[in-house]
Amino acid sequence: MPARHALASANPITAATAPPRNRQLADAMVSARLPRGRAPGAAKRRAGAGGAEAAARDRDQLRPYPVRLQYIRRVLTVKDAAARIRAKTTRLPAESVALGSADGRVLARDVVSRRALPPFDNSAMDGFAVRAADLPGTLAVVATIAAGQPPGAVDIGPGQAARIMTGAPVPPGADAVVMKEDADDRGDAVHIAGPARPGQHIRRAGEDVAVGDVALAAGLRLGPGEIGLLAALGCTEVPVGRRPRVGILSTGDELVDVDVEPGPGQIVNSNAYALAAQVREAGGEPVALGIAPDDAGAIRDHLARGLALDVLCTSGGVSVGDYDLVKPCLEQLGVSLTFWKVAMKPGKPLAFGVAPTGTLVFGLPGNPVSSMVVFELFVRPTLLYMQGSASPERRRAPVTVTADYAKKPGRAHYVRAALRDRDGELAATPNPRQGSGMLRSMVGVDALLELDADRGDVRAGDRVPALLLLAR
Repeated sequence: MPARHALASANPITAATAPPRNRQLADAMVSARLPRGRAPGAAKRRAGAGGAEAAARDRDQLRPYPVRLQYIRRVLTVKDAAARIRAKTTRLPAESVALGSADGRVLARDVVSRRALPPFDNSAMDGFAVRAADLPGTLAVVATIAAGQPPGAVDIGPGQAARIMTGAPVPPGADAVVMKEDADDRGDAVHIAGPARPGQHIRRAGEDVAVGDVALAAGLRLGPGEIGLLAALGCTEVPVGRRPRVGILSTGDELVDVDVEPGPGQIVNSNAYALAAQVREAGGEPVALGIAPDDAGAIRDHLARGLALDVLCTSGGVSVGDYDLVKPCLEQLGVSLTFWKVAMKPGKPLAFGVAPTGTLVFGLPGNPVSSMVVFELFVRPTLLYMQGSASPERRRAPVTVTADYAKKPGRAHYVRAALRDRDGELAATPNPRQGSGMLRSMVGVDALLELDADRGDVRAGDRVPALLLLAR
């Protein structure tokens, strides 16, 4: 299957699969069309020096609320932008999934244990179950107890011992286990030269999880450890937050899909694939909306399809160029834009708003690095919060910078860096190529160094905060 169709067919949008709360409004938006007579895409294609001016006029005519756009042009700090997004975000409902499908999902309710772990006293070692008061000394071996035998099959009296395997139930009367390596096994008898401490090498019933314990708390993202614990507790079905469906739309006449050889002036639509991978990593379900050309009607039609989903991410078309048409098209569809500029580098032209359907709309920059960094800072925590995560942000840690980095005050910088251990501390080496269009600079990145807007140059040896991209 060609790559274009493989991505598009993974999550097709239909009336049946759109979230019910969004379906009716989205259908109405699709049916209400923009005037086509002076579409900006057509103006862009007209020859002559006046083409750009005509496109600009058409773009201005698309703006139904110019006062609103003027108001939201105030540049926000990263903190303020994140707070405004969170204020507009609501949790998705819970659903039940099979344990085998719960990895990476967010637990919707506390899991209260109905059984003890371990369920009975058992041996932590291969060796001999003994009475600590009998040691040191020589004891009669009266039984061999293997893992899987029912508890209580044999009692240990004074002067007696039982050969025991790891995980086997500790017999009544025994209060310690001596490792095989510390015993002289003589067949029917065992000589133990040293003392034993009561409770030694015994796993007590319920010492890991007791009946009635909250074994896992709601809001926890499930990984291998959590899945293993759920299995041990006998949870075949797991309550989790629903995965948000996230539309991904790229805009621009210059874009072609990955299976098309780019012509003159064209580039491959890499953002759609990178964003889809980021959505999946954040627990969401990516929905490919394809590529919209620089034509207001086409952009609007694509956007309307995305407004049937939980979240819509557009790539490109949100800056200040003559053909940046996404914002006015969003307003034509009734999307209330909250802001569209953030004082950060890379990623200043970020638009955010909410549609009448309740869909959260993120207008991401078109530059590949800017798009991915903005997703990390704003979209990823939003998706995890929607699923019910109690800790939707990535972990942060102080790091020591190993090379100088030039910075002017005014905007927060998020610097791609590789991490390594240096004498027990995290050392961060900034990628020397920090351009927002340099896609390769995202390869091998372990962290984003967070440099405040007021900060100037960074020198080697400085300690700075970092967002750890490898930590859940």
